[in-house]
Amino acid sequence: MNNRTILSFLLVLLTSTSWAQKTKYKDLIVLINARNYEVAEPHLKKYLRENTDNVSAYLYMAIIYQDKAQRNDILKQPDVLTDNIDSAIMFFEKVAPLITERELKRNDENYEMYLRRDTRTAEIVIKLSDVTLDIETRLKNIRERKEKIKNLNEYFRTAERQYKTTQTLYSTIQGQFANNKEFYLRMDETVANQLKRIGLTYDSAQTSFKNYRSVLETLGKVPYNQVITLSEIADFKKDGNTEVDFLKNDLRLWDYSKWTKASLDVYQNEIVPLRDHLVSYDSELNKLTQKLKTDSASVKSDLTKLLDRILFKQLTQFDPDPLPTGIFKMKAAELEYRSDEVTNKAKLDTAGLVTQLEMLKQESIDVNKLDSLSGRLMARDFENDGKDYKHFITKAYGTETVLRSYIKSTHELAQRAKALKQKQIEQIEKSLRWVVNGADSIPLFTEEESTSRFKPLVVVPGNFTFGLKYADSLATGYLVNITPMHVPTVSASFTVTGNAFKKRYLSVLKGLGLHPQPDVYLALVYSETMSKDGYPATLAKVGKAGLVWSLPYSLEQKPSEILYSAETGEVMIKLPMPTGEQKLFVVDKYGKKIQ
Repeated sequence: MNNRTILSFLLVLLTSTSWAQKTKYKDLIVLINARNYEVAEPHLKKYLRENTDNVSAYLYMAIIYQDKAQRNDILKQPDVLTDNIDSAIMFFEKVAPLITERELKRNDENYEMYLRRDTRTAEIVIKLSDVTLDIETRLKNIRERKEKIKNLNEYFRTAERQYKTTQTLYSTIQGQFANNKEFYLRMDETVANQLKRIGLTYDSAQTSFKNYRSVLETLGKVPYNQVITLSEIADFKKDGNTEVDFLKNDLRLWDYSKWTKASLDVYQNEIVPLRDHLVSYDSELNKLTQKLKTDSASVKSDLTKLLDRILFKQLTQFDPDPLPTGIFKMKAAELEYRSDEVTNKAKLDTAGLVTQLEMLKQESIDVNKLDSLSGRLMARDFENDGKDYKHFITKAYGTETVLRSYIKSTHELAQRAKALKQKQIEQIEKSLRWVVNGADSIPLFTEEESTSRFKPLVVVPGNFTFGLKYADSLATGYLVNITPMHVPTVSASFTVTGNAFKKRYLSVLKGLGLHPQPDVYLALVYSETMSKDGYPATLAKVGKAGLVWSLPYSLEQKPSEILYSAETGEVMIKLPMPTGEQKLFVVDKYGKKIQ
């Protein structure tokens, strides 16, 4: 009968009622020699309760406990494993002094596992030295293993605990801030110290894990081979909180060390200097405001240089719409408005209406910009802004209330100025539609609904205008130049002859004008309705001193253009003929027809 057959037979016996009643030691030896410790253990324990004088039974009990400890999970069952090791040590220490030559000779059948061929005699024997060495070796190994298991679990649990502490600290910071913007803008020394603690705790976890790995590699074949893969924290709110199972071989951890170092670097090298820069920049704007008030002179050039120094890009990487930037833009807009206002005020006495209008429109653009910027600031969420920019508000304005009051007063100023500038613009635009000649206001527009007795036929902006003036149904011609202030320096009235120029024919009355020389103005008034002699017309020549002459004519065709000869003083009126030719109606410098 071979060993496998015997073993199978014994397994049947051991589970039977008869075996349970009395344990046969020789059958246990077979199981133990076959290393079937799990089956042998309960029966060996029962045997020892009944037989306390069998030395080999204690030895095998020690070996069974050693085997159990070897099969216990080093991380999941550390307490059970340690208990089994302690039991093995206890039995090895108990049996060690009891193994003697006499014991081996008397009970050699119980120590078959130690049978060896003697190299000297070639006999198969059991040597005390072999048994003793085995026990000593087992004791040494198991004691070393106990210490390693203890250290291993201590390092492992510490690494796990420290990593979880890191996660808890990280989660605390996550809960303090809604997003990356808040995290960086609201960071202070308290948060910086929290980050440092996270970094230190995480580094300690890494050190503990390295120590764990060092011990693990000395344990031989084990079911664990954890390799760390670090994941970068890219999104502060989403990353960093994944639950980690340290028992998995593919151990994916968040790289808190890299994140804390990067965050602290941003805080110390960007946020802190940027905060100081914002306060300093606000102070520089305040100095420009004071300079403008003191010197009553534009600070636009200084402002341009200062605007080049603002760290807009650095600030917008943390906040796309920063409060300080809005305040600086508002202050700059007010400085631009005040500067233009001061500059324009110095020019006002000599500026014409068109120039005044341009200046007012520029000031209106400035004040509209100021109104828009201050209005946007009024609508901001100051509850959050106050937290994001606590340092800036405290250092530059003292309190949030003071800042909000300043913004409000600026907005109200902008609204008042906006309304005033619009009113002034409307007044200038209205004035530009008229020339004021003494007690008369002469229109520079030809709308039919005008109730003025002056009916302009030609308006050359910025130069001159002429037309017909009706006291009743009869007309008188007029010509005035248009000066920057719309108060003429050249003014003349002239007679227009004939019924063709009565008021009721105004719709068919036209004019052609020319200002060929500084002291010469030519005004041709004609009717588009032909009489028996031709098209009625009156040509007037006006100089700086007033009317030079005016004469009536009958034109063969409706005129298209007036020409003037500076050498002769002759005036030529172009008359387009039905044939397509251009005929000239020419008068000399006195108005006498030449051809």
